[in-house]
Amino acid sequence: MKVNNAEFIISAVGPDQYPMDALPEIALAGRSNVGKSSLINRMINRKNLARTSSTPGKTQHMNYYRVNESMYFVDFPGYGYAKVSKTQRASWGKMVEKYMAERETLKMVLLIVDLRHPPTVNDKMMFDWLKHYDLPLCVVATKADKIPKTRWPKHIKIMKQELGVLPGDSFIAYSSEIGLGKDELWELIDRHTLPTEEELPAEPDDQDSGDEPQHEAPSET
Repeated sequence: MKVNNAEFIISAVGPDQYPMDALPEIALAGRSNVGKSSLINRMINRKNLARTSSTPGKTQHMNYYRVNESMYFVDFPGYGYAKVSKTQRASWGKMVEKYMAERETLKMVLLIVDLRHPPTVNDKMMFDWLKHYDLPLCVVATKADKIPKTRWPKHIKIMKQELGVLPGDSFIAYSSEIGLGKDELWELIDRHTLPTEEELPAEPDDQDSGDEPQHEAPSET
């Protein structure tokens, strides 16, 4: 996809703040500091639209980014950050779970994991939750540039095995630094966000498209 326009819209804390324009939404879930903001910035060719931070747990709301006036990236709060209170983690969890279970415009969830390391317990729980509820899912393994290319197959195999990724599941090795996986990910997003034939507006019948009126005017007497 060629990105002509991208903008931050809102940091939402509940359904009453979610956009109401019914555009398709691609959500990003992952542990704190796994690279979700960097992924968004690379995908939209911006350096700092989605703010990155070296401080884990900074994203505390659902951040909406509108792309080409046609779709949204929705950045979830990072999970698994120990210094966040249990009450705050529970609040984030309920908000995210309610969104994923009820949001009709959600088209796919990107589960962001770190390719350098085996998946965390929270990564596995999120993967299992998404599979249980049969939500469209792609595992995106970031930071591939941080390990030698010759070791990518080994790390990918470990990640897939420990998460339980099946042959038909979507999995993309990714790097925000070198752009690895960007085109492949956009192709997948397009398949989930572009309208289907059933969703496209119906074309007018041929008989309605001509200049001739359908009914003759009544003749004068």
